[in-house]
Amino acid sequence: MFQLFLFAAIVGLVGIGILFAKTNLFPKKLKLVSGAFCILVCVVLATASCVRTVPTGHTGIVTTFGNVENYTYEAGVHFSAPWRTVINMDNRNQKASIELKCFSSDIQEVDVIYSLNYQISKTNAQDIYREIGTEYYNTVINPRIQEAVRSVMAHYTAEELLEKRAELSAEIKSILIEKLATYNIEVLDTALENLDFSDTFTDAVEAKQVAAQKKQQAEIEQEQALMEAEFAKKIAEEKAQAEASVATIAAEAELVVTKIQADAAEYAGQKDAAVIAQVRDAMAKDPSNLTDEDIESLLIYYYILQWNGELPETYIGTEDFYALLSSLATSGGTATPTP
Repeated sequence: MFQLFLFAAIVGLVGIGILFAKTNLFPKKLKLVSGAFCILVCVVLATASCVRTVPTGHTGIVTTFGNVENYTYEAGVHFSAPWRTVINMDNRNQKASIELKCFSSDIQEVDVIYSLNYQISKTNAQDIYREIGTEYYNTVINPRIQEAVRSVMAHYTAEELLEKRAELSAEIKSILIEKLATYNIEVLDTALENLDFSDTFTDAVEAKQVAAQKKQQAEIEQEQALMEAEFAKKIAEEKAQAEASVATIAAEAELVVTKIQADAAEYAGQKDAAVIAQVRDAMAKDPSNLTDEDIESLLIYYYILQWNGELPETYIGTEDFYALLSSLATSGGTATPTP
């Protein structure tokens, strides 16, 4: 822009020279028009040399003859002295992806793809330009990524790199945040996109995983078999206990029934003996006062108590029945009826 300003100044001087020239080679009107045109061009070019445009997503770094100023321009149109230069630096979220070879602590070679999202500090963009320049990625970011990734990888074995991938990525990110902050570069996010080992190591890991899975499956099957055996044992014990309880209850019930029957038989015998004794006592004490109705009622009552529901097979007549009663009354013994 400074060159444009110089050109505008030269055009302006030419226009002034034409206006004030004392030559008669050109008509006065032509001199006036030419001089005015040159001055107009000078003004336009001079104004254009003072306009600075900063695109969206960029920060304008202002320099005066190579000296970086302590202020910056935001996105938009700005007017500045023509001898000042504005360098636009991208302050948007940028992504860097890098592929590199590393070694684990057990000397296993690892191919790594690591990506970093970053942006420059807007308020300190002039310091970045002053100290690093516009090639800050190649100067600062790329070397720091390689350094951080390799140093962290060297602290883990190959198997740990696979198992602790999230922890590994977080550790690298922490290192980059600290180191790049000193250069006014903000780390937004990082990602450990890929870890690739040699075929030999990969096959060994796969074989180990298969063996571990088989062992785990065997342990699960063994545990399941033990659980089933324990369950079957418990069921058998509960069944045996149930059967023993049922047998005990049945035995106790049978004992109770037997006792009840024995008590009933004993009670019936005692009752029958009491009735017979009462009849005998009544007949022995005063047989003359017993009427036929009394004897008949007592006998019927006793017979009913003893009847088993079957009809008798032997019958006697009335006379024989009364003869039997008389003999019982007088002798206190028993008589056998005639069939």
